[in-house]
Amino acid sequence: MAAVQRISLSLAGNFVRLADMMRCLWLICFALAGSAVGAELVLDFGVAGADQTPPGFTNTLAGTGRLGRWRAVPDEVPGTTNNTVLAQTSMEVVDERFPLLIYQKTKFDDFTLTTKFKLVEGVVEQMAGIVFRYQDEKGFYIIRASGLGSNVRFYKVVGGIRSQPIGPSVAVPKGEWHELKIECRGNKIRAWLNGREAIPELTDTSFASGKIGFWTKSDSLSRFADTRIVYTPREPLAQAIVRDIVKTYPRLVGVKIYVRDEQGEPRIVASKDPKELGTAGGPSESGAITNGNIYYGREKSTVSVVQPLRDQNGEPIAAVRMVMKSFPGQTEQAVLQRALPMIKEIQARVRSLEELQ
Repeated sequence: MAAVQRISLSLAGNFVRLADMMRCLWLICFALAGSAVGAELVLDFGVAGADQTPPGFTNTLAGTGRLGRWRAVPDEVPGTTNNTVLAQTSMEVVDERFPLLIYQKTKFDDFTLTTKFKLVEGVVEQMAGIVFRYQDEKGFYIIRASGLGSNVRFYKVVGGIRSQPIGPSVAVPKGEWHELKIECRGNKIRAWLNGREAIPELTDTSFASGKIGFWTKSDSLSRFADTRIVYTPREPLAQAIVRDIVKTYPRLVGVKIYVRDEQGEPRIVASKDPKELGTAGGPSESGAITNGNIYYGREKSTVSVVQPLRDQNGEPIAAVRMVMKSFPGQTEQAVLQRALPMIKEIQARVRSLEELQ
């Protein structure tokens, strides 16, 4: 067992201001319509400032060539007062080059997405599209529009192999804003272009859920704006674990699960108190994830244990903080013993970082 290290729980106070800033950022990026059946996510591309990649996204590539360059830029968009849009600004004439910008904060099962796009330039290709139920660069669905090809197409990529495209011929002039709407319900997929059905209902069972992102091809310069996703919220495994452990051990004061964000800092992805989601962790959580260390802390009326959560290969991938009431004369060893069955119960449900989130 890794050495147990004492910490002061007052360290958490150092992160209050940062946590408040993160929560504000999240509220700017998206709004949740509080309903058991649906929520709405509104992507704000201007939150990071002009000529910056919006936070919460990962820049990646399917195929070959250089990564795309995704930036927030000013542009006038009819019907909206938010005139900061997302632009892919890198041109490279490589036929199998597909720049992707993937929204990382959540996966989606059933959803309806609407976005506006504009084809700006491209000698070889003028394309813009949405990838959805994205697993990785070799597994996803896509619906895209082509200006030079004058068509809208659906296809899927499974194991890096692209299916035959499905979709109609339709004019998609460059330099104009167009609206693309995509609907996923179970294994049913539909799409509309500028209010008219472009992809009639398709049935496919390759992917049940996944992430959503933006797509271009080759030397296409494309822009996206006014993107909204109405979806059925899915409960991450980490939050389900917290919910179940609190139900089994109702006297727990607090339970939090942390994973590293894009900058490598630990952040809460599941908590007994949902308001804490996104709050930064501290040295103890970082040490648990990075080195597999165990930490013990004591305050006036509570004690805390921070331990690593490991994947099926034994590598630390997350940290869990258990907060319990303290009792007179209780030793550090006794606290660790109290936490042990709860930690074991949580660990038994964790196999990988991907599943946890």
